[in-house]
Order: sequence, then structure tokens, then C-alpha cells
Amino acid sequence: MRIIGVDFTSAPRKAKPIAVAHGDLRGKALRILALEPLADFAAFESLLARPGPWLGGFDFPFGLPQELVRDLGWPGCWKSLLAHCARLTRAELRAALDAYRATRPAGHKYAHRATDRPAGSSSPMKLVNPPVALMFHEGAPRLAAAGLHVPGLASGDRGRVALEAYPGLLARAVTRASYKNDSRALQTPARRAARREIVAALERGAHPLQIRVSFAARALRQALVRDGSGDSLDAVLCAVQASWAALRANFGLPRRVPRCEGWIVSAGA
Repeated sequence: MRIIGVDFTSAPRKAKPIAVAHGDLRGKALRILALEPLADFAAFESLLARPGPWLGGFDFPFGLPQELVRDLGWPGCWKSLLAHCARLTRAELRAALDAYRATRPAGHKYAHRATDRPAGSSSPMKLVNPPVALMFHEGAPRLAAAGLHVPGLASGDRGRVALEAYPGLLARAVTRASYKNDSRALQTPARRAARREIVAALERGAHPLQIRVSFAARALRQALVRDGSGDSLDAVLCAVQASWAALRANFGLPRRVPRCEGWIVSAGA
């Protein structure tokens, strides 16, 4: 089975592209074949349009918290919600989330999805560190527009399947040490050692998902350790989560996924 893992950014560019890991899954063994940088959204849309069969893990929120959607009176159906949000500019989305946050009590400024707690992920309302609201705004509507099958949320081309992944969930199962930073000044030997530890664990299958990772070329492995931003490693972690899902009924998702929220692969497993 062809597997892709995607570490997304809401502002792709040559210096900070969307990172994609391509792999081949056989049993519990995932072989990483290539790493591909996508410098703009046109390249990302082209990736989504590539013929299947393939299964992808994408690192951005597919939906928004039900509480937020209800309180703002936004559509509760996933595709209708995406169409509504796609009509908003970034400034309008920011303004809506800022205004909503201002109505909430201290300590509860951010609404969360059901999946965020078990995954340890940020609320999709967040606009900074990381700006996951903007990632949702740029990523999720493109999945719907491409006609992908999104289990639990939307039927589509069963040969091109998209699942929400979160690399931090898997990385923390190996080490709690920080392993990445976009600032070169903070790309320390300690973080490099943490990336090396994560890669070694993936190769042994010594992690909760038990997928064993190998590399078609030594340079691919070296790239994961060398990339101080962690983007390449995160793309591979997303591919590992997608691989785990590929081996399970209903992709390992809960029987009922909140229809405007989505679910992070392996959260709560």
C-alpha cells in the first residue's frame, strides 16, 4: 500500500515547504522511499490529485470544536462548515476566533475537540504557536475540494484516503525531549540526539504503533536527523500513523466521529 505523510504549514515557501514522506507498507513494515518538499499550495493540490490507491496522514486539524461551531451558529456538517470557513478571509477568521475567545472565562479561552484531549493536541482555535486555526483554514477545504475520502467525515474517492495525523502524539511516546525548532539558533545537539532516538525507535518498531520503518537510501535516514526543523521527521511520523490505521478496521477510528470535528489517528488507542 502506498502511504504518504504530510507535515503541513499554513504559509508554504521554499524556505519552509510542506514536507511529504512517501512510503510503501507491507504488513507492519513501512519503507520510506522519498521525501518531497512542496513550496506552495498549488504543489499540495497536485499531490492530492495524484491517482490512488494511497492513504495519507495529514498534520493539520480537519475540523473545529463542536462547542465553537454551535456557539457561533456555523454549519455543523463538515463540508458545509468548510465551505463557510473557506469564504472567510484570514483576517475574518482571526476576528471571529478572537471575539469568541473574549467571551469565554479565564482558563477556558479555547474550546477543544473530543480528540484533542487524548491526543494532547492544541485547540484548532489557536492562531499562534502553532497557528493550527490557519492550518485548518488552508488544509481542510483543499481535502474536500480534491474529492478525497475522509473517514468519519465525508465519502469520496476510496482510492485516495485522508486521515488526520499528529506527529507529536507518536514522538512523545518515544521521548519527552524537545526534538525540533524552526530557529537555527535553537537547533541544538540535544534536539539532534532526540531526533536520532526517535528514528532509531521507528526502525525497531519500539513504539506503541509497532510499525517498523526502513529507508530506501541511507541519505533519507540522515535527512531526518539532520533537519533541525523536524519537518521531515514529522512527515515520516505522520506516515507511520497512517500505516497503523491502514491495518485496522475503520482505520482505528471511533465508531462515531463528531461530524464537524474529525479524529486524530491513534488518539486514545
